[in-house]
Amino acid sequence: MIISRQNGFVKHIRSLKEKKYRDLYGEYVVEGIKLTMDAALSGADVIAVATVSEYYERVKGVAKKCEILSEDVFKSVSDEVTPQGVIAVIKKPAESDTVSQGKSLFLDGVSDPANVGAIIRSAAAFGFNTVFIASGADPYSGKSVRASMGGIFRVKIATGERNALIGKVKVPIICADMGGEDLKRAEVPEKFCLAIGNEAHGVSEEIRKCAVKTVAIPMQNGMESLNAAVSAGIIMYGLTYKNK
Repeated sequence: MIISRQNGFVKHIRSLKEKKYRDLYGEYVVEGIKLTMDAALSGADVIAVATVSEYYERVKGVAKKCEILSEDVFKSVSDEVTPQGVIAVIKKPAESDTVSQGKSLFLDGVSDPANVGAIIRSAAAFGFNTVFIASGADPYSGKSVRASMGGIFRVKIATGERNALIGKVKVPIICADMGGEDLKRAEVPEKFCLAIGNEAHGVSEEIRKCAVKTVAIPMQNGMESLNAAVSAGIIMYGLTYKNK
């Protein structure tokens, strides 16, 4: 059992709370036995597991490296108010060869990690296989990973500068915007990339110029907009099942 907060393995896990170290090591963490087991079952590259003794027998086969931490040390690496007793270190998948195939998403400056995670969750649920994230929140932050509820393991993710990511989109871009065509009437191709804009400013001019169509959610009672994650989920559902 590891009882020191200064242990190298413990310090490494703690460092992954910061984006610069997630980028440096190409790793991120998930918390909880459910997400840890889900990561393993979905084929994610689980490098190591840290756990309290209560869960050791259940997770010891998930990764070659599985260490028991004291309750106090585990609390020092957990992001949870009430720690769940299991943390997995996972290798970030390679992004270099990620291109759009079938239905994909382009998150254009979405800055709230909870929104990014929730959108990834919906993307996985509705069969969107790739998520491009330009100048937005890190999808591998703890808040985003938790909000994705395992979706992070089921879609390809590419992050980076907007124009570089646009170059990876090989299907028509459809833009979500309040001034667009009514979602219920819009005709869209079978394969497309749906662009969701920044929470405050919407999609960028670069994306607007690339889009072949703009769609909007019809609303009532004088409401003009919805949360970015809610809007993305509604539009993904509407476009996916329009022709079913």
